[in-house]
Amino acid sequence: MPPVSLAALPVYNEAAHVDEVLDNVLQHCQDVLVVDDGSTDGTAQRLASRSDIRVKTHVTNRGYGAALLTAFDYAIDHDFDVVVTIDCDGQHEPERIPELVSALHAHQADILSGSRYLEIENDSSHPPEDRRQINVDVTERLNDALQLRLTDAFCGFKAYRTAALRRLSLTEPGYAMPLELWVQAVRAGMRIIEHPVPLIYLDEERSFGGSLDDADLRMSYYLEVLDRALATTPAG
Repeated sequence: MPPVSLAALPVYNEAAHVDEVLDNVLQHCQDVLVVDDGSTDGTAQRLASRSDIRVKTHVTNRGYGAALLTAFDYAIDHDFDVVVTIDCDGQHEPERIPELVSALHAHQADILSGSRYLEIENDSSHPPEDRRQINVDVTERLNDALQLRLTDAFCGFKAYRTAALRRLSLTEPGYAMPLELWVQAVRAGMRIIEHPVPLIYLDEERSFGGSLDDADLRMSYYLEVLDRALATTPAG
């Protein structure tokens, strides 16, 4: 029997794109959850007008990591076998959702992480240079600290076995939550694989919000979270 999968989208102020993205996601996954992280631009009204998705709402903006944690809790509470996270900014191709779920199952992995740099078939799309360099530097630190061979530490297009998520104790609410996740997953002995996904950047000026738009401050924040996770996460 194939695994029962949930596609989960963390969303913040995506009124202009959310309907088109959801229409595409629904073609490839029957069960879809949107976590509206305190949107103020009409996104909530767009979501409320639909009857073909599930919605969890944060009254105020709590952060990208917090939205993912809400999605994880929902998948666990509703007994889904797999949860696929996909962003709502056009960087990910919903038609690849079944491919990620199938690869997760075929490799008997706990976490399958999309990588935009594992096999670059089309180099016409380029991330902003500061974002690419931060990803390279943080990925290298992760690999050195955890004996991993990742190529993309921050891709939001991932498939998780829900049983594996039950073993994590994630708390970081911001964009650095994946770093906490990598540390806990490795220390728990989980099987992690990467899977190539296209490199697509439609909005190079997209904001992280507040001080994180400054590359140096963003890097400092990532390293602070990574160092804390490494120091506080026990092995086994």
